[in-house]
Order: sequence, then C-alpha cells, then structure tokens
Amino acid sequence: MSLSSNLASTAITAAAVIVLAVVPSTGAVAQDATETQFTAFRPERRDATPERINALQLPDGFRLNVFARDLGNARIMAVDVDGAVYLTQPLQNRVTVLRDTDNDGIANNVRPLFQALRDVHGITIQGEIMYLAAPKSVWVSERGQEKRWSHPRVIISNLPDGGRHPNRTLAVGPDTMLYISVGSSCNACKESNPEYATLLRASLDGANRNIFARGLRNTIGFDWHPQTRQLWGFDNGSDGRGNDLPPEEFNLIEERNNYGWPYVFGKRQIDPLMDDPSPQLTKAQFAQRTTPSVLEYQAHTAPIDFKFYRGSMFPEKYRNGGFVAFRGSWNRIPPTGYKIGFVRFQNGKPVEIQDFVTGFLIEEGRAQFARLAGIAYLPDGSLLFSDDENGVIYRVSTQ
Repeated sequence: MSLSSNLASTAITAAAVIVLAVVPSTGAVAQDATETQFTAFRPERRDATPERINALQLPDGFRLNVFARDLGNARIMAVDVDGAVYLTQPLQNRVTVLRDTDNDGIANNVRPLFQALRDVHGITIQGEIMYLAAPKSVWVSERGQEKRWSHPRVIISNLPDGGRHPNRTLAVGPDTMLYISVGSSCNACKESNPEYATLLRASLDGANRNIFARGLRNTIGFDWHPQTRQLWGFDNGSDGRGNDLPPEEFNLIEERNNYGWPYVFGKRQIDPLMDDPSPQLTKAQFAQRTTPSVLEYQAHTAPIDFKFYRGSMFPEKYRNGGFVAFRGSWNRIPPTGYKIGFVRFQNGKPVEIQDFVTGFLIEEGRAQFARLAGIAYLPDGSLLFSDDENGVIYRVSTQ
C-alpha cells in the first residue's frame, strides 16, 4: 500500500498533530532524553465496516474474511493442533479460545479460557503445555484429563518491569528452550538492568535464564526458519529522529550478538543523539562490535508479530517466507504501516519485504480501521491476523 507522496496539507491540519522540540541531555545518559523534533500524528480510528473490509487489497488469488470480531484488545495468537485458536487480550487480562467447528472459516465457538491474568500478552503452545507472558511473569498451563487446561502457574516472576515496552512475547525454539523477548524500558537510553532490550533464553521450567542476544530495542515478532532453523526477528527503531530514521530492522538473531541499540541502528549507523557508551569506548568503536541488520524497512511502521509460513494452501513463493503485522505509525507524517507484509526468502535468506494486505489506512492517511498485531496459521494453511483496536481477527485464504 502506498499513500500519495503529496498528502494534502489540509488533510494533515484536519487531524491532531503535535510537534514537540526536546533538547537532548548532555553528559552520561541516565534517562530517556534523546529526541530532537517529535511529531505525534495518530490517524483517527474508524469502525471496521463491511464496506471498508471489502475494499482491502490482496494479491491475486487470495480472499479475506472476518474470522471473529468484538474481541477487544486482540493481540497475540497461538493455534493448537486441533485448530483451536488461543488469543491474548492484555487490556482485558484474558485469554480467549476460538473454534471453527463447522470449517467455514468463521469462529462459531468463542469463550474465555483464562481471566484475571494481568496484562497477559505472549502465548505459545508446546505439546501439552501452554506458556503465557506478562511484563514481569511467565505462566504455564498443562493440558490434563478431558483435554482441559490447568489454571496457570507462575514459573518466572522477576522479568524486568514493563517500562516503555511491556508487551512480552515468547516461543520455544528448536533446541527446546524457551525464548522471551524483553523490550527496552525507554525510547533510547543506557539501561541499568542488562535484561532490557534483549532476547532471553531459559529452560522450559523457567530456570537457567540468560541473555541470548542484546541491543534489540523491542523485538516482539521472532521465529525460526523452517529449513535453516536460523532465528529471525523484527526490531522496532527509536522515535524522535524524524520521519525516516532509524529504519525498522529485520535481524538474523544469533547467540551472544549485540544488535546495537541504543547507540547504533541498521547497518552500524551511529545514533547522533546518544552519548558514547563510556569514556573508554566511542560509538564508532562500539559499532564495530555490533551485528548489522539484514534488511531494513520504513521507520515507524511498527512491526509486531512475525511468523514463517509452513502451510501448503498458499502458492510456492510463500513457503519458507514469513508474514509480519505492521501496526502502524503514531509519530510520522504521512503515516505508514497499518498493513500485513510478507518477507520473501530465497535460498534461506530474506531478499525483500512486500505488501500483502493493505487498505486499512484511509481518508488520505487521516484515519484507519485496524492496528494490526498477531500472526497465526490454521491447520488448513490459511493466515490469521489480529487487530487490537477494533477487536477483529481476519482470515486470508486462497480462492
């Protein structure tokens, strides 16, 4: 999806625009003080009406339908082997289970599974165990007799506080270890807790936790390539550096690597607003110790979930590539994102990021009817993605 390069000035002035001039601090960075000119521009929310949904654009050969609606803050999904879809709703402190029992592509059995799980966000299923994550906690639920899930019990209770990025995600890797994403506490700052801005790794019981990779400002969406088993993830760049910096990063995440935040972004580009890491280490020296991104994307697009496609419904070109939910900007003019993208891989390497579902940004960029969050796949190979503002889950299938 592309906006007109000349977004009408009248359209922008008609919406709420706030420009803040922030003076960066001097000396050692001890707080979040790294923004120069900051433009807040949030397209207004509109309802997800049938007319607007029917106007969405997809590649030829695909169709879209509403899988479920009225789901509140619909965020991250996990699909069980039987096709049950488990959805986290952090603002409702709830996990909901959705089933399509008549196989028509629409959920007809929707009910709460867990309630009063404060700020629950991340979810993954490994066999008969469900893992759930909140800002400071990881829970497990076990499936026992009569296929019922047990009440969640805490296995980790001391993750860093939520801060600016409280939405934890988690997944079980090919090594049968639990990976937990912990975003930064700030926009750009020198963290006091080394577990911020990292990907953590722990045993499945929550023990033996360590930092797998660091310098990742907020890598909510990550997954392992189906063939190479390499770990890839989208990182959200810092705010307050203008419309086009820093780029959103697509990284090959490897153990013990540092991906640069808060001093470096993209392909080792130095952030001019940050002080040197220490009197003994300049940003230029630090940059040489970091791992550059593999692909970059438009700043402020806000990638949330990312998952590789392992199904057989979609054409061959989509297999072993991955889909990403771009939630959309709130500090860029013209706005960007509000769409589903596809990362095309070739010979095990990403080569480009393509638009896949577009049209949620409307009225010349003044409004939107979805802020996209979660990615999941049904057993038939169709794609699900969630909208956390209008509470809709969409399903994409082939015609």
